Amino acid sequence: MDDRQQHPIAGILIALATALALILLGFDAFIALGMLVIWIGSLYLVSSKPPQTSAPAKAGIISRENMGELFEHSATPLLVLDRGRIAIANRAAQKVLGKHVIGQDARMAFRQPEAIKLLGKKGNGAAIIRGLVRRRDIWRINRQKVDGELSVIELINLTAEADISRAHTDFVANASHELRTPLASIIGYVETLRDDDLDAPTTQKFLDTILREAHRLQSLVSDLMSLSRVEAEKHDQPTEVIDLAPVVERAARDAAGHERAARLQFEIKQPMQIQGDTQQIEQLVRNLVDNALKYGEAGTPVTVELAEAKDGQARLTVSDQGEGIAADHLPHLTRRFYRTDPGRSRASGGTGLGLAIVKHIVERHCGRLDIQSELGKGTSVVVRIPAATNEPDGM
Repeated sequence: MDDRQQHPIAGILIALATALALILLGFDAFIALGMLVIWIGSLYLVSSKPPQTSAPAKAGIISRENMGELFEHSATPLLVLDRGRIAIANRAAQKVLGKHVIGQDARMAFRQPEAIKLLGKKGNGAAIIRGLVRRRDIWRINRQKVDGELSVIELINLTAEADISRAHTDFVANASHELRTPLASIIGYVETLRDDDLDAPTTQKFLDTILREAHRLQSLVSDLMSLSRVEAEKHDQPTEVIDLAPVVERAARDAAGHERAARLQFEIKQPMQIQGDTQQIEQLVRNLVDNALKYGEAGTPVTVELAEAKDGQARLTVSDQGEGIAADHLPHLTRRFYRTDPGRSRASGGTGLGLAIVKHIVERHCGRLDIQSELGKGTSVVVRIPAATNEPDGM
């Protein structure tokens, strides 16, 4: 008989059937495949004839290399533990924990009480660990035992889900606060009008306040609905080819109205076409022009410029000559309900959602939004959107 014994075919078939059963029962496919490779590798080791030299150790190294190749290209961080030490760590796991973890005690590699407690258990299990890479990171660690000595560890990053949940909670809280303020004002003035005998001037003043707060409430609800629609459509690429110049001019004049139209200055240097949603582009321009007119110095011009950027994109710039915005505020301006001066914003009818809506519209159009400001001189908002490509039919 040949020095090399025949492969244990029956054992391999049993291993394949077991891996398939685990997948059908809902186990993670990477874990099932990892168990399959480890099982088959162990069958090779058991069936191999013991050599006169240190062949068993060499065979073990080859088996681990094969397992490493299987795990290497997985986007999920995966580890194989042998007697509690990290024998294999794929590229994604090394990016999280560092290349030095191979060969380390897994408890030292994680240094997390929850992970250490999980690794100390005999069976399978899962745990949530925080601050693994960065302070606010949240990870779930899943452990699947293969045999008495080997186990597979899977790391799942839950940080993005937690951030989304936190952002949703903050949004609901902020929206509730913004809605409650005008409602409380309206209710208070109405109750006063009902209970007291007021003279005509005072009654008119109260009615004016109620009307103003009602308009503010209407604007807030309208912006919330707009933001919801834009977010719902953000993955739908616009296909309509539109001439940008007339849309920009029409929307800017609409935002200014008759009383502020004289402050507008247009610099339409050349016609530009983009693939876009006409209504959303109009809303984008209205929001930018309205902000510039509100926060620019009274009586100073607001410039609306449309030109072709150096890279061929359509570049829309709306500039005012106002007080400007401090540099530390600039990164936060597109956050929902963020205001540099809450009192002034509310007094001018701002909802704190205008630039958040602009940001989502720009993202849907695959564009870029830049805000530049200098204290005492004013603010410029630049929107770049890819120009429409006129390709022949069939291309």
